[in-house]
Amino acid sequence: MNPPKRLRSTGDEEEPPTGGKEEWGAVDVSIVMPMYNASCWLDECLQAILHQDYTGTMELSVFDDASTDDSRTVVEGWKERLEERGVSVVISGHNSSQPRGVGYAKNKAVSQSCGQYLCFQDADDVMLPQRVCLQYDASVLHPHSLIGCQVQRVPEGSTELRPAPIGGNHSHRLLRGSVVETACVWRDYGVWRKQRVKPSELERIVVQHAQCMLDIVYTSHGPTVVMPTWFCSRNWYLKVGPFDEGGKGVPEDLIFFYQSLRQGGGMARVDQCLLVYRYHEKATTHSVTEETIWKLRVDFLQERVLSQWESFTIWNAGKQGRKLYRSLSPTNQKKVKAFCDVDENKIQKGFYTYEDSEQRPKPKVPVLHYKDASAPFIICVKLDMTGGALEENLNSLQLKEGTDYYHFN
Repeated sequence: MNPPKRLRSTGDEEEPPTGGKEEWGAVDVSIVMPMYNASCWLDECLQAILHQDYTGTMELSVFDDASTDDSRTVVEGWKERLEERGVSVVISGHNSSQPRGVGYAKNKAVSQSCGQYLCFQDADDVMLPQRVCLQYDASVLHPHSLIGCQVQRVPEGSTELRPAPIGGNHSHRLLRGSVVETACVWRDYGVWRKQRVKPSELERIVVQHAQCMLDIVYTSHGPTVVMPTWFCSRNWYLKVGPFDEGGKGVPEDLIFFYQSLRQGGGMARVDQCLLVYRYHEKATTHSVTEETIWKLRVDFLQERVLSQWESFTIWNAGKQGRKLYRSLSPTNQKKVKAFCDVDENKIQKGFYTYEDSEQRPKPKVPVLHYKDASAPFIICVKLDMTGGALEENLNSLQLKEGTDYYHFN
């Protein structure tokens, strides 16, 4: 299923890009930067681009989404310094009364760029010196994948990115924190570059990690590889994209991410901190409601997993498990053979009644102890709230993630 994308037509007030437009492939990497009222962060952002240690050819493609501050002036002030470093700069934008949204600005920045590979950069974030170099290496190996990296949040301890899990490992523990620490069973690209690990070995290691990440794509409130860290080939963007241009309140990153998976795309991550993510009250992520994200997640789960199952058990008879049940289509609600839990109070009730159902009699779903329930399961328990007890319970049943159960915390 390929949902239609919302695209905006170009208005008369749009400005042509300055800096010239080469043929696609004229440079190795285009840094794609949508921009809206980012003046106070741009100097640090652009300074970091200037200090990239990548030795191939680069360009910076900026699209100004009707900024009302001096963002455009700041970028133009850096143009000469960047070009002296060998980074060509393309700038355009529009001056309508309202911004058209991040999806629109990203698409315009991509369309005016010419790199074989695309490095997505938010104007309020800061890339570390090795970002382009390491993610380029990864993307060359995986041209049909979205490549991510670890991030550091500023201010430290700030609220997590909407897509909370930035990665995972084979013990099913999600990685969190102001600096996400490596817990995966593979060497990072930094080690590869210093010790010259053979590409064949690196390929094997990354594929293992990518499969681990594919197993947990239903867990987070967004992509497993978060958008501020994305790097991919232009060809893959063209196959998957463009970004949805619905504007404010639309999670264009999550929609693109799911579409990439539908197209058979993979994901991989450089297990090294390559980006400083700035969390602040003006961030566009605040315009997307939790319910919008929830609906997209449930729809994708139904499309990719539940459509393949004849029946299943929801692991959690509490609030989150019941919410998932109520959010399912009538067809998939009928597939729920039971809830399961470890809470004796919930189990003793015997069943859950769906009071809001229009069916008569109202559906009653049994509530069982997890040892009495049967696979497959949808797990609706937060992995960082059980002190490892959930993982122990799952291991005791000898279940395989991605076959016998999926996490949907």
